[in-house]
Amino acid sequence: MYKTYDTQVAKRFTIYNSLFLDLPFNDIYRTGTLLPILGTACQDGFQKGLTPKEIIAGFFDELMPESTPEQQSDLLFQMIQYVERQVVLFDSIEDAAYEKIHDLKGKGTVKALIDRTDNDNKRTELIEKLKTFSVRLTLTAHPTQFYPGNVLAIITDLENAIRTDDLGKINSLLQQLGKTGFTKREKPTPYDEAVSLIWFLENIFYESISDIMVRLLGSLDIPLHDWENPGLLKVGFWPGGDRDGNPFVTHTITKQVAARLKKWVLKCYYKDVRKVRRRLTFKHVEEILINIERGLYSTLFENNSVYQTKDQLLADLLSAREGLIKYHEGLFLAELDQFILKVKIFGFHFACMDMRQDSRKHDTLIEEIFALQGKDLQGTEDEQIAQIMSLTELPEIASFQDPFNQEMLESMGVIDSIQQESGEEIMNRYIISNCQSRKHLLEVFKLNKLCLGKDKENMPLDIVPLFETIDDLAEAPEIMTNLYNMPEYKKHLEFRGNKQTIMLGFSDGTKDGGYLQANWSILRAKEEMTRVSRENGIEVVFFDGRGGPPARGGGNMHNFYASLGEKVENSEIQVTIQGQTISANYGKQASCTYNFEQLLSAGLENHLYGGADKNLNTEQRALIDELAGEAYESYKKFKSHPKFVPYLEHVTPLKYFGMTNIGSRPLKRGKGEGLKFEDLRAIPFVGSWAQMKQNIPGFYGVGAAVEVLEKKGKLGDLKELYNNSLFFRALLGNSMQSLTKCFYPATAYLKQDKNYGEFWEIMYDEYLRSIEKLKEVSSMDELMGDNKVIKKSIEIRERIVLPLITVQQYAIQKILETGKTTEVLQKLILRSMFGIINAARNAA
Repeated sequence: MYKTYDTQVAKRFTIYNSLFLDLPFNDIYRTGTLLPILGTACQDGFQKGLTPKEIIAGFFDELMPESTPEQQSDLLFQMIQYVERQVVLFDSIEDAAYEKIHDLKGKGTVKALIDRTDNDNKRTELIEKLKTFSVRLTLTAHPTQFYPGNVLAIITDLENAIRTDDLGKINSLLQQLGKTGFTKREKPTPYDEAVSLIWFLENIFYESISDIMVRLLGSLDIPLHDWENPGLLKVGFWPGGDRDGNPFVTHTITKQVAARLKKWVLKCYYKDVRKVRRRLTFKHVEEILINIERGLYSTLFENNSVYQTKDQLLADLLSAREGLIKYHEGLFLAELDQFILKVKIFGFHFACMDMRQDSRKHDTLIEEIFALQGKDLQGTEDEQIAQIMSLTELPEIASFQDPFNQEMLESMGVIDSIQQESGEEIMNRYIISNCQSRKHLLEVFKLNKLCLGKDKENMPLDIVPLFETIDDLAEAPEIMTNLYNMPEYKKHLEFRGNKQTIMLGFSDGTKDGGYLQANWSILRAKEEMTRVSRENGIEVVFFDGRGGPPARGGGNMHNFYASLGEKVENSEIQVTIQGQTISANYGKQASCTYNFEQLLSAGLENHLYGGADKNLNTEQRALIDELAGEAYESYKKFKSHPKFVPYLEHVTPLKYFGMTNIGSRPLKRGKGEGLKFEDLRAIPFVGSWAQMKQNIPGFYGVGAAVEVLEKKGKLGDLKELYNNSLFFRALLGNSMQSLTKCFYPATAYLKQDKNYGEFWEIMYDEYLRSIEKLKEVSSMDELMGDNKVIKKSIEIRERIVLPLITVQQYAIQKILETGKTTEVLQKLILRSMFGIINAARNAA
């Protein structure tokens, strides 16, 4: 695959990149000529130990000695724009070669899985597991995607032109790219963000999911119309429901997004029924399909809801199916069955929305409820819970003084009408961020009981705790045990099929405890919560809140899920995907299908082939526990350094995340002055380290921990663990990827800074230590030596954006030295961020 990648991607980029030189714009021609010289100057300069300021000054002294500061800054902005377009070109070339650099029938695909199970006589077992299994990808609106819609459209067209080597089309699209702005003129609204992601549902997931299902069921000789688990592959959706992720989301926006989802899936059905009707032109069938088409048209465009539920539509389709078999020997039955399967999968909801809010907001709401009733919520946690559970009614919404509390109640109040409109699947979960106690769960349970569950015997809503910090993960099993034994909550779970979903926060867990400790704590929490759930007759479903980069729980997720042993419940795989992870891994039919199949296969193989051999034994667990503990101590010490928060606030581009027009959410939680570590959102936190090419959350503490164990004579044990445990290998592999994306020479000038010199040396020492120790543990001569294709991709991307990294650090260096932030320097930092993040295809 490496040779194929070199031919299909690396060499093609060199050829097509030269087309930029011929673009008929004077500025671009000059920039295209000078940029390679700047790139070389950056490489050579950093090798010689020059600072970014010295590199930029030397470049202008040599090539534009008479230039004014204004001319210099103008050229730097042109360089930034040029590099942004180089990144787009490279993305398009890589996407165009996707099928050639990935084995679409190899390991992890549906075909490979079925072949393996057939060879091992496990087909029956596979079919049984498929009846209850599920993979749910939840799209979040977390803002790490900088491209506006018109640029995304050019990227799609450019990819198609590259696939056919259409030089004329490529050239004209590059010209269009040269004239098209890359920055969004206005901040998107929460509704805008939802609309952007619905594009992926309509154009990618709608076809990819049904394609996988048709091939899977067909290969197993299962008739499509008989299949009873349409939720095997499904999409979750956070825009419009995630209030913790975006406090600007209101109940009105939630209703608008739900309505948009329904309308767009009906549009897909309308297009499909027209296609099917072109084949089914027979008596007893055609007239039914004509009525279906008319009914969908009326529902969509004439404000006449002929179809109010998916069951009504399915009834008509099944009637057509019956006529096709009875009168026409099932001619073209496959086309009709495939359409019926789509309706079963996507219903009238298209994707499953979640509502999410921070536990502290619920605390505030509960306090005001009691205040309005002339009471105080006080006493022990048990006493407070007893008071909360004794609530029989809520005050009128208008009586609340805090408008945010009014809005929270309004949000809970719209769930019922949304379910009535689009089916229960549209929104049937409420997620509690920063969940730290039983009280936090029961507050939400009771509030929704009094809103959604009012006048109903049972409440059609799952209450989902999100455990994030290291301490919360440790407390989670006991919290859940107590809940399972609480009569009222136990009755609720019985109604919900004795199934409890629990969310685990990789992003905030890593921010709190460092890379190794967070991932290890999450695995142990899963094992313990699996145990206590099984003991109480509850099927637990784990929902992993992951980000794009390894530092936020991303990286190679397939290996992670394939590595889990039988101690972790695996009835479903649920995971968030966001930002460039959506467009990079699921933004095209081929990549979406491939990555969905990889997750599906990982979960199924873990069930079919997991067994005791994937469980970590006592000695292995003790070793990882010791390693993670040492890494945690190292990270905690670094995090408590007095310069940690000031460095983030005053040196990194952290504050500039709030100035971009990529998302509608604020930079941090809380409205107080000054920066508090606990209020930092994971994206700007991880993204800031990524902009500095330091990637602290993805590796810090790993090297120090290995060194401590090596001194204890346990390096051989770690090597053995790396060779024998896929979980440990995947964990360290993702950390290697974070290290590979680092470039500390760009910030080496900070060694001389009187405020941050010592702090920079601490992180640099750990960077070098981690590289050396990971190479020793893995017995590799270089990081990612076992994944040369991804390594090569990272190398090319980092080389493309090296001028941007240099320009950004040049601006930061000047601000630190002068103590003044000019508009030009601020703009250089801001504009450089776009290309650096887009090149990484995730926020690290």
